[in-house]
Amino acid sequence: MAFPTHRLRRLRGTPALRALVRETQLSPGDFCYPVFACPGEGVRLPIDSMPGICNLSIDCLVEECREAAGLGIAGVMVFGIPSSKDPTGTGAYDERGIVQQAIRALKRELPDLMVIADTCLCEYTDHGHCGAIEGGDVENDKSIALLRKTAVSQARAGADVIAPSDMMDGRVAAIRAGLDEAGLEHVPILSYAAKYASSFYGPFRDAAQSTPQFGDRSSYQMDPANHREAIREIRADIEEGADMIMVKPAMPCLDVLWQARSEFGVPTAAYQVSGEFAMLRAAARNGWLDGDRAMLESLLCIKRAGADFIVTYFAPDAARLLG
Repeated sequence: MAFPTHRLRRLRGTPALRALVRETQLSPGDFCYPVFACPGEGVRLPIDSMPGICNLSIDCLVEECREAAGLGIAGVMVFGIPSSKDPTGTGAYDERGIVQQAIRALKRELPDLMVIADTCLCEYTDHGHCGAIEGGDVENDKSIALLRKTAVSQARAGADVIAPSDMMDGRVAAIRAGLDEAGLEHVPILSYAAKYASSFYGPFRDAAQSTPQFGDRSSYQMDPANHREAIREIRADIEEGADMIMVKPAMPCLDVLWQARSEFGVPTAAYQVSGEFAMLRAAARNGWLDGDRAMLESLLCIKRAGADFIVTYFAPDAARLLG
């Protein structure tokens, strides 16, 4: 029936009414907090392009994660800054690598905290690409062999979830086979299934010191113009054994996130990436936005679009407000 019988504003009149009919709810348990482990002791190195975020030595990282756990945040995703890099990223699959050390420390000190290991090579290669270089480009099959070794090493260190972010074809199947052969069949895979070659990753590359030294990542990460291709990528990763999937970046890809959650029904994450974080933080610091409201609105909209959980640098700040 039409106006005036139906007045949709009736249910917006008071905070209590709005809360009663609210369709989407945020809680700290919706968040996964990305953290950067670096060598040293007592190190908190601020990342200029990500205000409030630091590269952390393992002792400081444990304390940061202890605080996150106390806020009710679901888990953390660990990235590593190695002391040295080489063409094949050996630090990624070194049993004494920085991420492996960080995972062991976290599981020792915070055994109930979910630890997700980002599984990639770009932080460990001296050229900044996500695999082994051959003929001026990343060689897919050689790279997935290294990613498989990395995943097994991270799982042996105690990672609860393995999250390949490289976008090589076939890497989920290779990692699943590697984990199973190592007796780690219980470890799930969260695949960065639809990861675009986005301009919104810039601040992360400052943090991880992983800017490509030549070219870009467009030959393996997805063209931002493509939607149907993302659905094909997601379907392929699920068929290869992915237990969960991720869409990255989040806000520019809400259409993909919505379809992925609707079509496949598997647990679905979205990564609110460094550029999204940096834009909101910079605008708030300049007084152009209400920072807290914009932060929570952005997270709410990502969840509304279908995210079961959100990887976000805002996790501690958002959790404090929601708590």
